[in-house]
Amino acid sequence: MMVRPRKFRNIWFNPEVTYYKPAGIPVRMLEEVVLTKEEVESLRLSDYEGLDQGSSAKKMKISQPTFNRTLASARKKISEAIIDGKAIRIEGE
Repeated sequence: MMVRPRKFRNIWFNPEVTYYKPAGIPVRMLEEVVLTKEEVESLRLSDYEGLDQGSSAKKMKISQPTFNRTLASARKKISEAIIDGKAIRIEGE
C-alpha cells in the first residue's frame, strides 16, 4: 500500500522558546508531551490571532478538516501537560 505524500504546510511562526515545564520539579523527573511546529502554528492562528478555522487552514495551505485535527491534537497535548504536570517540548523542522 502506498502512503500519500504529506502536503507542504505554511508555518510562519518559529518559537524562540521550545521547552516549558512545571515550576519546582526537576526536568529529569518530568514526562513530556511533544508539540510539532505545525500544532503550535495552528494554536497561534486560531487561539492567539483569533482566526476562524477556514482562514487558518488557508494560511497554512491545508484543508479545514486537517487544520481541525491538528488544532485538536495540540489542545489535547497541552491539556494533558497542564492536568498531569508534564513538560511541553516543541520540535519540528
